[in-house]
Amino acid sequence: MKKKTSLAYKFIRASVHFFYQKTEVYGAENLPEGPCIVAGNHSQMNGPIACELYFPGDHATWTIGEMMDRKTVPAYAFQDFWSAKPKSVRWLYKIVSHLIGPLSECVFTNADTIPVYKDRRIFETFQLTIEALKQGTRVIIFPENYGEHNNIVHQFQLGFIDVAKRYYKETGEALPFVPLYVCPALKRLVIGKPVWYDPSAKIKDEQQRITNYLMDEISEMAYALPRHKVVPYPNVSKKEYPENVRNND
Repeated sequence: MKKKTSLAYKFIRASVHFFYQKTEVYGAENLPEGPCIVAGNHSQMNGPIACELYFPGDHATWTIGEMMDRKTVPAYAFQDFWSAKPKSVRWLYKIVSHLIGPLSECVFTNADTIPVYKDRRIFETFQLTIEALKQGTRVIIFPENYGEHNNIVHQFQLGFIDVAKRYYKETGEALPFVPLYVCPALKRLVIGKPVWYDPSAKIKDEQQRITNYLMDEISEMAYALPRHKVVPYPNVSKKEYPENVRNND
């Protein structure tokens, strides 16, 4: 999804690329030919940054629409990123949430993103996503929420699977979903084997089947790696980061 980008964004991207750790991609051979949806663990900001810089091929990342408008950034950023911080320092993060508004707007409106809304505008999100897929773009989604699943990933939201139903209606093609494990500790993006949407099944059944597969595969990829700290979805202290060890080990 090529588009014109501002000089300010080009400078920011170049700076992030310089300072952010070089990340290697493992399992790129698992990516299917043509369009797909890639679903990964958020790993706080590591997932979006590492994928923007290092994910192979044409890709676009789902991004919360509130982070693309400087007017709505402060409330969303504070609630989602820093509301769990100790009361003694929350005032500082409220200031930060206002300061990052213009920066957030610049980055997320210039990067390869698709705005995501949680109201009626979700239909716009789906249509933009389908248009991107039709162009052969790989769409990257970080669907975790705050519900706990295991020590690797939090529970995945289900709604993004509906894209496959709409895509099938418009193209007659079953969409593949690809698991992605974002591992900052080992400087890796690990891509797993895809699972395909089944248009003959009920969408609710497919939501559960596909998200369960994705969470399980991401977890297995993480467990198979050398021992390391997992960067969780919630913005917690590094002392609370879990390790990639099975709970029963």
